[in-house]
Amino acid sequence: MKKLLSVLAAALLLATAACGDGAASGGAGSADKTIRLAYQAFPSGDLIVKNQGLLEKALPDYKITWTKFDSGAGINTAFLGRSIDIAAIGSSPVARGLSAPLNIPYQVAFVLDVAGDNEALVARNGSGVTDVAGLRGRKVATPFASTAHYSLLAALNKAGVKESEVTIVDLEPQDILAAWTRGDLDAAYSWLPSLDELKKNGKVLISSKELATAGKPTLDLGVVSTAFIQAHPEAVDAWRKVEAQALEVIADDPAAAAEAVGQELNLSPADAQKRLSQGVFLKPADLASPEWLGTEAQVGKLAENLVSASEFLKSQQKIDAVPDLATVQKSVYVKGLPDVLS
Repeated sequence: MKKLLSVLAAALLLATAACGDGAASGGAGSADKTIRLAYQAFPSGDLIVKNQGLLEKALPDYKITWTKFDSGAGINTAFLGRSIDIAAIGSSPVARGLSAPLNIPYQVAFVLDVAGDNEALVARNGSGVTDVAGLRGRKVATPFASTAHYSLLAALNKAGVKESEVTIVDLEPQDILAAWTRGDLDAAYSWLPSLDELKKNGKVLISSKELATAGKPTLDLGVVSTAFIQAHPEAVDAWRKVEAQALEVIADDPAAAAEAVGQELNLSPADAQKRLSQGVFLKPADLASPEWLGTEAQVGKLAENLVSASEFLKSQQKIDAVPDLATVQKSVYVKGLPDVLS
């Protein structure tokens, strides 16, 4: 209950801040054409959309603002505070957001990427930890309520290690790096770009790609508030189109993709390309397939993936209740998807 109250309090603060911020004053119910996007600094087509101003070009009549977040937990709080409309967020925080007690009114409208080797659990050199089972009695950091947190719990479960046997601390990626440098941590589960820094003085114990093979996949998703979808369906279509365009750039012009992502992450094109290669990016047409978002006639298996993630989070006592499949299917936005992607 205390945790829920703190989340709601933070949401209230964000809502209050949004009311006093001219950039965020045109929410979904406003006559103003404003889109408030939340992005994260992981290599994806979303950074290409931002860097190239693709949405601004597609919707010149809209005022578009981009705000950087460090993890999905903060994004969920911002949605509760009604201070953002569209966000790039991991599947685990989405599963949490769609579950009690949060029950956030948003819908999954895009798959940005499937986590591969771009998220991993790393043990610090000198810690003496050589496998996941060796984390018993050790201190491990990860951003709580993130895909990395979900994957860490899944990795421990797979190795037969109880969560109570490990000291898990809640740190954002940059704070993980600072604690890592001080030698305060034995291991950490994080994502790019901080992951590359961890690997310079550490050993990968397991990656999200391996966990996906073991039945615990994680994804980065594009979600949109239900209120914004209802008020601006044509803007949502435009956003989906430019995100699909970015996926095509990653597949067909990797040099251009690396250049754009590198500029956003302050990396050389070569380093950006290396990081992009560690993720799994779908073809736009695949998004409407039964494996992913699906269509209006039949929502895809992504809904089942989110229910599975919720079930795991419930088993770990991270959420109060698991939403049923029909409820989650209604939270996958597929209206007109094949036409949008064609």
